[in-house]
Amino acid sequence: MIYKRILLKLSGEVLSKNGERGIQHEQLLYYTEEIKKIHALGVKVAIVVGGGNIHRGGRNVLDLDRVESDKMGMLATVINGIALHSYLNNHSVPSLHLSSFDFSKMLPTYSRCHAMETLEKGTVVILTGGLGLPYFTTDTAASLRGIELKMDVILKATQVDGIYAADPKLDPTAHKFDHLTFQAAMEKNLAILDKTAFVLCEAHSLPLIVFNITTPDALRRVVLGEQIGTVVGKNYC
Repeated sequence: MIYKRILLKLSGEVLSKNGERGIQHEQLLYYTEEIKKIHALGVKVAIVVGGGNIHRGGRNVLDLDRVESDKMGMLATVINGIALHSYLNNHSVPSLHLSSFDFSKMLPTYSRCHAMETLEKGTVVILTGGLGLPYFTTDTAASLRGIELKMDVILKATQVDGIYAADPKLDPTAHKFDHLTFQAAMEKNLAILDKTAFVLCEAHSLPLIVFNITTPDALRRVVLGEQIGTVVGKNYC
């Protein structure tokens, strides 16, 4: 096994089908089973959940101030986290849901010490609320939490099998990268992570793998070190 501690970045969009809104049972069940496979290997797993299936600021059709829109987005991640936490626990995967917000009557607030202790016990840690601040994406939250929790790698779960030079849906001839440096990814303006997240990962030598989690067993295969998706690090050509 290559990766023993992983930060899984799970977007809100993958919790719904075909671009629909909300959370769907089949999707939650699928990701629960995929996470269960790597948990059974003894992998320490933290998950940062997005909220784009419920509210996405960049696609906001409401007349909202950016700060207020971001607050709604952060709350959307908490809703997704509650659902994922319930499904994991109901399928024999012990998990703890920590939020960057103070929801003392609903769930515990994130602290690094609490999260580290929980991971060492073999419990999956679900992290929601982003960083609890507007203007910061859940990608940045995933990068920072990955650094804080001493993760081996960030696994960004997408519906595309890696990073391409152009959108493969629009350009079937677009080149797929197997490896990239963080600097190259930023120079090519590849919108896989926001730039703040890229800078954090590069500064702390935290590699990133972008892969298609909708392919059954892909998560387990990535954890075991198979070359799936695109690996972004400091020293690739």
